Amino acid sequence: MSQGQVNEDNIEKRISVGDKILVTANSNPEKQAGVKAFASKEYVTALRKFDAALKSDRNDPETLIYRNNTSAARTKDIYKIAVSVPIGGNLNVAKEILRGVAQAQNEINQSGGVNSRLVMVEIANDDNDPEIAKKVATKFVEDSKVLAVVGHNESNASIAAAPLYQQGGLVMITPTSSADALREMGNYIFRATPSTRALAETLADYAVDVAGKTNIAVCIDSQAEVSKSFKEEFTWATYNHGGKIAPTECDLSAPDFLATEIPSRAISDGADALVLAPSILQVDKAIEVAKANDERLMLLGSHSMSTYATLKEGQIKVNGMVSVVAWDHQVEPNNSFNVNANKLWGGAVNWRTAMAYDAAKTALTGMKLGASREQLQQTMTNPAFVAEGAASVVRFLPSGDRNLKGILVEVQPGKKSGTGYDFVPFKP
Repeated sequence: MSQGQVNEDNIEKRISVGDKILVTANSNPEKQAGVKAFASKEYVTALRKFDAALKSDRNDPETLIYRNNTSAARTKDIYKIAVSVPIGGNLNVAKEILRGVAQAQNEINQSGGVNSRLVMVEIANDDNDPEIAKKVATKFVEDSKVLAVVGHNESNASIAAAPLYQQGGLVMITPTSSADALREMGNYIFRATPSTRALAETLADYAVDVAGKTNIAVCIDSQAEVSKSFKEEFTWATYNHGGKIAPTECDLSAPDFLATEIPSRAISDGADALVLAPSILQVDKAIEVAKANDERLMLLGSHSMSTYATLKEGQIKVNGMVSVVAWDHQVEPNNSFNVNANKLWGGAVNWRTAMAYDAAKTALTGMKLGASREQLQQTMTNPAFVAEGAASVVRFLPSGDRNLKGILVEVQPGKKSGTGYDFVPFKP
């Protein structure tokens, strides 16, 4: 979509606090009635309808956010944050991020809010499109009530939007974007997820020092900053550990890309392992490479490969693949975040949900110490500032990066995902 196509009307249709349904895949008569009542400021009716909608679909984060927004709208004074997700770009990823924000909002509002003010969350759909992300960012900056933004998902979208947040003096905390370029975007830009350097180092350490692989081919999406960043950091770390990178060309976004040729070409180049490091937009093509590999080369994955689609479409062809992620629910299954997530959603959540929770929780914690945009930024850049996260405290480096390393997960046969395979913590 070109910038000219992203007009004012289109952006308004992409943003909601409860007056419209953005996740139309999770729509039912009760939710529709709730949205209609909310738009008419009939908050008692809206609350009742959203509660009924949650009884029929407890796993819908949009409904929970709107339900909490309705409670907030009935009070005189509220605090407002926003979240931008790729509802039309990757619906599963969008819902994973929304669950984290919804859980943080739900917890803070049930405990009385931020300094006795309930929190309202505004949702935007940016489709992971950089041009739309910029328009969304502009709307958020113009709304003086928005004190922080959780977003965006894909690094290209975050990189496009970040200068607007920086110029507008609005804190942006991305839950999932790890591209190195974000480090240079300014002192209002933060990330709850580890940087690509932290993630790539963890994977390279395993590949060379544990698995003994010394000539590794890498597949990337040349149109995505996160993918290019991952290869650059992984290359540096691999050589530092005594390995090397095979010369195999594997660009998932190339016009002449053929998945069937990649594994054979890598083997011809002497590779003994293959890293799949797509953007979230090209995971399907990375899965095609995994299928073509047919278990010949050891597969490794960046954090982008940790998706439901990887398990569902990859099946036995991705069995044994080791990937690096920011967090996994099975590492500390009984911690409070996991317990609450299971109660709220009826099942386990993944790293995107955890990082989105951490992003929202961090903003809300910071707002307790000063609820203006400038005060929040000053709080979060203070080296002494910490917030309780899903599994560990959140603290930021001067660059805005989170001080957090990656962990390894492995695809194994299992029943939890419903695909026949699960991501489980890697055990050497």
